[in-house]
Amino acid sequence: MWHLLNAEGIACGKHRVRRLRKLENIQTSRIKRFRAIQAMQRVQPPAPNLVKRGFNITAPNTIWVGDMTAMRTKEGWLHLAIVLDLFARRVVGWSMDATQATTLPMAALNMALAQRKPDAGLIFHSDQGTVYGSNEYRELLQANGVRPSMSRKGNCWDNAVAESFFSNLKNEAMHERLFASRDEGKAVVGEYIETYYNKQRLHQTLGYQTPAAVEAAFRVPK
Repeated sequence: MWHLLNAEGIACGKHRVRRLRKLENIQTSRIKRFRAIQAMQRVQPPAPNLVKRGFNITAPNTIWVGDMTAMRTKEGWLHLAIVLDLFARRVVGWSMDATQATTLPMAALNMALAQRKPDAGLIFHSDQGTVYGSNEYRELLQANGVRPSMSRKGNCWDNAVAESFFSNLKNEAMHERLFASRDEGKAVVGEYIETYYNKQRLHQTLGYQTPAAVEAAFRVPK
């Protein structure tokens, strides 16, 4: 909160913010993280772990990570797939649907590929879920020169950045909210990703900058 106030031009001290928060009983509401969708089987053998928790990247479109989760609505489950660029922690592709078919993460990846147009050699890291090990998904990666990488079985920390995004989404945008419809869920999540998370949210790992600001400051060496 102190970093955010200063970024908005409000001069204040860290200890004063802490004291006023305590006086007004303003507390951070943290609830349990999203449970990532775990696959029971996979079509192809898992890809090697090329990332090995090396999450600090010096250039865009070097390593992307992906994952999926689900949220409840009054119409039934709504599934979300994301693709996140580790360099600036920016969500570069996402898709939502009523089912967890292979087409869901493929749509998120296609969105990222269309927007970013990465060079061959990009690494895409995921868990060992069925959809990420499917022939269709592997063929899409191969067709675009993307190298697959996978976490060790049952080890969520190997894909911690994607897990962290889902935790932030739930804590900051949903607050145990039950959406009235899937369309409402899509609207809320889309607004969170495109307007708040990518462009307004300050990230501690980025030195309290936004993903958009970090990417804007990046210059390709000549």
